[in-house]
Amino acid sequence: MTVAAHGTNRAARTRPDGRSTRWDDHRAQRRASLVRDARRAIHEIGPGASMDEIAAMAGTSKSIYYRYFDDKAGLRLAVAESVVRGMHRRLAEAAEEAPTPHSALRAMVRTYLQTIESSPPVYWFVTRTALGGNEPDDGTSRVEALGAYLDSVITLVAEPFARAVHVPPTTAAAWAAGAVGFVRGAGEWWLGHTRAEGLTRDDLTDQVTTWLWNGPVGVLHHDAPDGSAPSRPTEKQE
Repeated sequence: MTVAAHGTNRAARTRPDGRSTRWDDHRAQRRASLVRDARRAIHEIGPGASMDEIAAMAGTSKSIYYRYFDDKAGLRLAVAESVVRGMHRRLAEAAEEAPTPHSALRAMVRTYLQTIESSPPVYWFVTRTALGGNEPDDGTSRVEALGAYLDSVITLVAEPFARAVHVPPTTAAAWAAGAVGFVRGAGEWWLGHTRAEGLTRDDLTDQVTTWLWNGPVGVLHHDAPDGSAPSRPTEKQE
């Protein structure tokens, strides 16, 4: 009987505390809610929104935000993670639904541009680049904010490229890293120039896709052992 009781007590000690689990769930839900409110506030106010302004629009106090995120750098990182998760999901879906490697690349470029265009203020807040200049450093770098996104997207972009030209994974990853940086740079230039007068999102999608596809893909096809010539799709070809 003593042994059984001892075993029961030990099992009870190893079970999660229900109150602790509920508190953790509540805290996670509250953090998510505060991040959503912050994104709405930043979208309305702009990337330079202060913690006071964000809290006011969220209907709470700055101290509540500090309780959950420590400081503005912590909130910036939480908003970045939220943006990254949503963008990564949409990019993965776009790639999976595309019938060809070329259309997968175009779908991912289009999805990226759609995402950043949907709320430029939030994008600039996350990447620490405000229209007209940079905000003062508060301890969160661009690399910290989007590092996870860039690493994961490189993998997504590399897969259809590798299928198209049958190259080693390292070659595909190197190209994908360059492609991600290129798309991001083109997208930020487009946003920073008030959507570049006369250049629509679809125009930029077609141009960037064509530049990326016909450059390295054409070269690697040309150097293929069988000497096969690359097929060069037009801008709107899927």
